[in-house]
Amino acid sequence: MKLPRTLRLDPSDGRVFHDAANPGEWAVTGTFAFVDATPAEMDNKTQIAFRSGWLGIESFGRSTFVQVAVAPEAEVEAATRTLAGHLFDRFGAPDMLAALEAARAEITHAASLSDHPAGTLLTIEREMHDDGISERIRLVPRPDDDGGHATIWSFEEGTDDQS
Repeated sequence: MKLPRTLRLDPSDGRVFHDAANPGEWAVTGTFAFVDATPAEMDNKTQIAFRSGWLGIESFGRSTFVQVAVAPEAEVEAATRTLAGHLFDRFGAPDMLAALEAARAEITHAASLSDHPAGTLLTIEREMHDDGISERIRLVPRPDDDGGHATIWSFEEGTDDQS
């Protein structure tokens, strides 16, 4: 099975979201977190999370980019249980069985969005309408348009200057 995995290309997620996902977490769209929200009630960071944030399952933080990756079955099951715990604790699922069922549906949806070659970068765009929330998944294409991801940053070896 393939699933989205959070990716941090620069430190901006830590500045634009209340809680940034850790790099390398399995992710779901997390649109369910905004079902009862209204734009007027959202602060700026929550609005950005609504418009463009994937949900990291482990940290329950947001990520701007995810990368399609092959997910071992044991990790899929662990991610499902972790997500179920969040749904029970944070979203009031009536019991863990209902939370597991909802988590499996979220994981299945995320897998359906990951039907691309491993390594493909994805972004999400959401809009709120009178009849609900729409989400659109976009591939970040390579410059040569072969369906992979674009080189938009380069990485150089050096020292990590975070303090």
